[in-house]
Amino acid sequence: MRKTLLIALLVILSVFVFAQRLTILHINDTHGHIWPEGEFGGLAAVATLVDQIRLENPNTLFLHAGDINTGVPESDLQDALPDIVALNLMRLDAVVLGNHEFDNDADVLAKQMDIATFPFLSANIYKDGLPAFTEYIIKEVGGIKVGIIGFTAEETLILEYLYAQHYEWMDVIEIAKKLVPEVREQADIVIALTHMGSNRVQLGANSWELAAAVDGIDVIVDGHSHTFYERPEVINETLIVSAGEWAKYLGRLDLDIVDGTITFVSFRTIKVSNEIEPDFAVATVLDYFKKAGGEKLNVVVGETEILLEGSRAVVRSQDTNLGYLICDSMIWKTGADLAITNSGGIRASIAAGPITYRDILTVLPFGNTVFVIEMTGADLMKVLEFTATISAGQGANPQVGGLTYTIDSGAIRDVMVNGVAIDLDRVYRVATNNYMAAGGDGYASLAVHEGYDTGFVLADVLVEFVRELSPITSYQDSGRINRVK
Repeated sequence: MRKTLLIALLVILSVFVFAQRLTILHINDTHGHIWPEGEFGGLAAVATLVDQIRLENPNTLFLHAGDINTGVPESDLQDALPDIVALNLMRLDAVVLGNHEFDNDADVLAKQMDIATFPFLSANIYKDGLPAFTEYIIKEVGGIKVGIIGFTAEETLILEYLYAQHYEWMDVIEIAKKLVPEVREQADIVIALTHMGSNRVQLGANSWELAAAVDGIDVIVDGHSHTFYERPEVINETLIVSAGEWAKYLGRLDLDIVDGTITFVSFRTIKVSNEIEPDFAVATVLDYFKKAGGEKLNVVVGETEILLEGSRAVVRSQDTNLGYLICDSMIWKTGADLAITNSGGIRASIAAGPITYRDILTVLPFGNTVFVIEMTGADLMKVLEFTATISAGQGANPQVGGLTYTIDSGAIRDVMVNGVAIDLDRVYRVATNNYMAAGGDGYASLAVHEGYDTGFVLADVLVEFVRELSPITSYQDSGRINRVK
């Protein structure tokens, strides 16, 4: 009996002496939401939490699962420089390239990577037959060798086609099958830092499918689907975690490593409350950038020689040149076949003269994103039939691009998509805003169809399009929707 107790005591003591605790902290899909918002404290509060946990356990990694870019004007206007500088101060260990890291051209991404003191990882994005980015790193944390491999959703090629098309998007699972054994030979623990999501994707695998298909991944730290995990998902002995969105929560995963064996200890998501004392250095830097971004709202982004009509009394009763401009910008950005938006989302006109970013945000103040839906011509007819029921003055009044049609005594006729008669069997890609895609303003006929949120802020898309067209000397202002009374 005494011998058994002694052996048990020695086993417990050996675990206590030789076990190494690894803490993995993570955020994802911050999208420029780095300043305090409502009940959440922003990155300065995250920095305080990270520092506290590092004091508790020096063997701590801090990771970002992608999508630093796109969502808040003060960040977008400065190419996410505020975000990256703050993450530098927080000693981020690595980020995986998210799909929104391809919202801008390669020069912007190169600048961001040059400023960052942490690596941007992705193993499945190639250029000219070779990896375009760092595939993985081996990081020693208190004697623990940690392999971190980056994987980016293949559907980025669809979501951010404009710039993603310049890269070769390799099969994530095939690349993982090649790299995971290579990394495992060098590391005590293998982490896949992924921006793939846990739900259905349009191209390639999601994070759950990666875990099921590839042996040897100990942990997946995921982003893309903005999934909030209360506990890890376990698939094929792989722990999968994610922390929601916008740095509202900091994920914390604790693992013990004993003689090469990894044991799960705990996982929780810590609310980044605005009651947390902000880190002074991070808060100071972010305050500076917030003010600088505010000044940039007055920067001129283009010029128009004509009034772009968006006043409530007019735009809610008829289609206007500003409504057309907004819809055309969505088509230009996404490559959709046609576009439709609600006039209630258009809140002002733009007078002739210089156009500032502030002017654009006054027109489109809601932060809506561009949503792309696939539907047949027959289903598109149902949407148009709904527009025939909208009386003048309502916010649901449509503005369209790539489309002309006639409303005659409540009936729809003469529908043309880019000058060609509508094909009821053809599948069309329809760009709209995320509010309408969810059925807003009565557009329930849009909400029933498959689609995806591009994440492009509509106001930012309009800014880009205005820059492209300036100076605007004329713009079609009638003829897309012909109403016969």
